[in-house]
Amino acid sequence: MARRERAASVRRAFTAPGLVSANPAAAPRRAAQQAPSIADLPPVLDSLFDEAIESWLALQLPVSQATPETLGRLGALAYRYTSRVSLDVDAVLLEVQGSARLFGGIHTLCAQLLERCRASGLEPRWALAPTPLAALVLARAGRSIMVRARDRLMGELAPLPVESLGWSAETLERLDSLGVRTLGALLRLPRAGFAKRFGKEALLTLDRLSGVAAEPRRGFLPREHFKVRSEPAFELVTQEAILQHLVPLLDQLEQFLRARQCGVDVLKLRLAHRAGKCTRLDVRLAAADVSAERFATVLGEQLARRALPAAVIDCELRSGVLQPFIAHSDSLWRPAEHGGALGRESPALIERLRARLGSEAVYGLCLVPQHRPEIAWRVAEPALDAPSQCTAEALYHLSTLRRPLWLLRQPAALPCAVSALHWIAGPERIETGWWDGREVARDYYVVREPHGAQLWVYRERLPPHEWRWHGVFG
Repeated sequence: MARRERAASVRRAFTAPGLVSANPAAAPRRAAQQAPSIADLPPVLDSLFDEAIESWLALQLPVSQATPETLGRLGALAYRYTSRVSLDVDAVLLEVQGSARLFGGIHTLCAQLLERCRASGLEPRWALAPTPLAALVLARAGRSIMVRARDRLMGELAPLPVESLGWSAETLERLDSLGVRTLGALLRLPRAGFAKRFGKEALLTLDRLSGVAAEPRRGFLPREHFKVRSEPAFELVTQEAILQHLVPLLDQLEQFLRARQCGVDVLKLRLAHRAGKCTRLDVRLAAADVSAERFATVLGEQLARRALPAAVIDCELRSGVLQPFIAHSDSLWRPAEHGGALGRESPALIERLRARLGSEAVYGLCLVPQHRPEIAWRVAEPALDAPSQCTAEALYHLSTLRRPLWLLRQPAALPCAVSALHWIAGPERIETGWWDGREVARDYYVVREPHGAQLWVYRERLPPHEWRWHGVFG
C-alpha cells in the first residue's frame, strides 16, 4: 500500500465518532446544530486555581456559508456584545470575558448571541475557551463546550484530531507517519525536535493553542455607512405595500445603529421602476435618532406627498454620516411645566411638518455676531436648543441692546412726519461694513408714533441724511 493511502486509511480508522475534520476534502461536515437556550448550554469548566484572564467564543460556519459577506454579518452581530471581534477564514472569534457581567454572565451572553445568529439565518458551531485558537479548534471539531481554565483545557483538546488545526496536507501526512494523530500526542512531542522538523511557526501555533504564548489578532471594524438593497417578490404599487417592504430594512438599520451607539439624521431611499426610472427620497431629521418606527413615520409622510411614476421593483436604503447618539430619559414634567425641557415630540413635530410642507418651509433662525441688523441673523436647521447656536458676542448684543423682533426686509420711509414722533431712546450709532462693500453709517432711535406703536428708526449720517423706519417693537 502506498504511503499516502496508508496514512489516509489510518487517519479514517482513528477518527473518533462525532469529531469532524477541519479539512473539507477529508470528510463531510456534520449538520449545524440548533442554537441552545440557557438551560441547554453545558456547564462552564472552571478551576479554583487556574482561571483564565480571557474567554474567547468561536462561531464557526460551514465552508459553503463562510463567505466574506456572511462573516461580516456575523461579526456585526458579535460586535453588539464586545468590541474585541476578529474574523478567521471560516469563523468569527470574540472575547467575552470583559463584557460577560453586562449581559448577566457567560451563559446568558452566549445564549443571546446564538439566538440572534439563528434569527438571522445562521447556525454556527461554537465553543468557548481561554485562547482564540483553542476555541476555534473546539468549534471546528463540533465540541460545544465552555472552558475557562487552562488546566481543564488540555484534557478537552487531547482527543481531538490534528486536522482541527487546519495545517497543510503535507504537514498532516508527516505527523501521521510519526504516529501523531491527536492534539494530545502532538503536545507531548519534544519541543526542540518538533521545532527542528516542522519549524518555529508550528511550535508557536502550539504555544498559542495552550496559552503559553499570546496570539495577537486583527480586530474587526464594522462598516460606518449603512446600505441595503432589497428586491420585492412582486411589484409594489401602493404606499402601504412600499412601507411594509421597508420595515425589515429599517429594523436592520436600527440594529446597525444601536450596535455602534450612533444615530443618523439623514436617510436616502431609492425606488427603482421599470424602463430605468428612479425615484429618490432624501429625508432629513430634526435630530439624530435610531428608532425604526420614527424612520417609518417620516418616510410614510414623504411617500404620501410623492406621486410615483410606476410600480416599484427595487428598493435601496442608505444612511447619512453616523453621529454620536446619547439616549436621554424623559423629564418628569411636560414641556413648559415647572422648567420641563423639550420632549421627544419636538423633533417629531418638526419632521412631520417638513414631510408635509417641504424642507424649505420649516427652518430655524440663528444669531450672527454682526452690528448691521439686516445681516445679524441667518437661516439654520431647526434646533432643539437654539441658544447653543449663538455665539457669546451675539448673545451679549442681544441682552445689552434693545432690538425689535420684527425687522422689515428693506428699511422704508417713515409713516409720519419726524416732528410727530415721540423720542424714547437713542441715538445708537452703527458705522461698519467698509471692508465688504456694504458700509452703513446710521444713528438709530427708539420712538413712538402717533398711534402708539414703538418703532426703530434711523437717520443716515451721510447726505442727504434721510430718515428710515427699520423695525417694530412688540
